[in-house]
Amino acid sequence: MEPKYVQYHSDKESTYLSAIRQLISNDLSEPYSIYVYRYFLYQWGDLCFLALDENENMLGVVISKLEPHRGGPMRGYIAMLAVKKEHRGKGIATNLVRMAIDIMIERDADEIALETEVTNTAAMKLYERLGFLRSKRLHRYYLNGNSAFRFVLFVKESAFTSRFGYDDEHEHGEDENQPEPPPSA
Repeated sequence: MEPKYVQYHSDKESTYLSAIRQLISNDLSEPYSIYVYRYFLYQWGDLCFLALDENENMLGVVISKLEPHRGGPMRGYIAMLAVKKEHRGKGIATNLVRMAIDIMIERDADEIALETEVTNTAAMKLYERLGFLRSKRLHRYYLNGNSAFRFVLFVKESAFTSRFGYDDEHEHGEDENQPEPPPSA
C-alpha cells in the first residue's frame, strides 16, 4: 500500500513529535534534544513532511527550514531525513525530499543545502539523483567523529554564479564594451 504524505501541523505535535524523535534517533548518528526538533518544527513546520501508513504509523520524515543565508541568498536546508529501515528502497525518501524542495522553491529559495555522513552512500546517491552537488567535505563534522559532505542544490542560476563567480556572458566572449552590430537593412 502506498504511504500517505502529509505536511506537519503543530496541532498534531502530541501525535507526531515522539514518533519523529524515535524514527530520527534510530536512523541518524546525532543525538538531538527536544529543543532542536522544536526549533525547526515551531518555525518551519510547514516545510516538514511525514510519510504515514494506513494506520497513521510514521514511515518517514523530512525536517527543513528556509531563511536568508548570511545576508545573501534564500537558503533552504534539509536538516533531517529518516525512513524506517523496512520501508527503504520504496521511494519514500525521494518523495519526502521532493516535497520539501518543491515548497522551498515555491517560497523563493535560491539554493538548498544539507549534510550527510561520508559513509551514507544511499543518501548521497539519493541527493545526487535529485540534482544536488557535493560542495565540500567537513572533517569530523558529527559528534561520532565521522566526516560529512555538504550538498547544495542550486535552484536559481544566480545562486550558482554568485558562488562560483561564473558569468555566462563573459564566458562566451560577449562583452558590454564591444560595439553593437550594424542594424540590418
